[in-house]
Amino acid sequence: MNKLQANICLLCVTLLWSTEVIIFACIPNSVVPFATTAITSLIGAALLFLCFFKRIIAALKKGGKKILLTGILLSVLNCGYNVLYQYGLKEFDVSTGAFTISMTVVILPVILMMKRQSVGKKTWISAGLVLIGIVVSYLGKLGKISIPGLLVLIGGCIIRAYYIIRLNDAAREYDPVSISAMIALFVGIISFGIWFFMQPATFAAIEWNSQIIASLFIHAYFIVMFAQTLNIFAQRNATPAAATIIYSMEIIFSLIWGMTMPADIVTPVTPDVFMLIGAAFIVLGNLSEIIDFRKKAVKRL
Repeated sequence: MNKLQANICLLCVTLLWSTEVIIFACIPNSVVPFATTAITSLIGAALLFLCFFKRIIAALKKGGKKILLTGILLSVLNCGYNVLYQYGLKEFDVSTGAFTISMTVVILPVILMMKRQSVGKKTWISAGLVLIGIVVSYLGKLGKISIPGLLVLIGGCIIRAYYIIRLNDAAREYDPVSISAMIALFVGIISFGIWFFMQPATFAAIEWNSQIIASLFIHAYFIVMFAQTLNIFAQRNATPAAATIIYSMEIIFSLIWGMTMPADIVTPVTPDVFMLIGAAFIVLGNLSEIIDFRKKAVKRL
C-alpha cells in the first residue's frame, strides 16, 4: 500500500465513520452511549478474535506485555476523548460541534513539533486551509458558542491528537489486526465498567427489539471491526498529520447526510453560507494533502 492508497483508505474509513449518526439515530435515547460503545466494541472484538484468532495469539506472543500495554493505553485515550466529546457536544448544535472537533487537525502538528518531529510544508498548508474552514463556519454563530463547551471539546481534541500519534506508532510496530482487536476489547471493558456504574441493570435495562439489535451489529461490524482495522492498516503508510486532515472530511459527509436523509432518521441540516464556505475550505485542504501536485508538475515539464 503506497501513500495515495493509504489516503484513499483513510477517506473510506472517514466515510464509514460519518454513518454513525445514521446508525445511532436508530438506537433510542434510553440506551446510554456507554452501553452502545460497550456492546459494539465487545462484539467487534469477538468477531476479530473469531476470524483472526491464530494471528492475534501469534502477535501477542511476539509482542508480549508491550502490545497489551499499548492496547490498554490506546483504549484509555480512545475512551477519554469520546467522553469529552459526548459532554462537550451537548453545548453545541450538530454542525458547529462537528466543525469544532476537527480542531485536532491543528493541534496534532503542534504536538509533533513539541516532540521534535518534522511536519512538511504541504501538511501545514492543508491544516491551515482546514482551520480557515472551521473559523469561517463559526462566523454565523459567534454569539451562540459556549466557552465551557469549547474548552471541553478542545481538551478532547488534544487527547485525540495524542491518540492518533500513538496509534500511528503502534500500527508500524505491531500487527494492525491485533492492535484493532486489543483496542476493541479494552474499550469494551472500560465502557462496560462505566455503563455498570451508571446503570447497574446493564443489559436488562435495554428494551430489546430487532431495530436496536440490527443497529448494534451493523455498528460493531462496519465501524468497530472493519473501519477501525482498515484505519490502522492505512496508518502504517500515512503520517499522523495527514490522517487527521483526512478525518476532517467526516464533517462534509455528515453535512451531506443531514441535507439528504429523511427527517425521521437524521436531524435535518440546513447549512448557511458560512458553513458552505467552511466546508469548501476543508475539501480544499484535503485535496491539497491527498493529491501530489508537485509530482504532476514535474511530469508536465
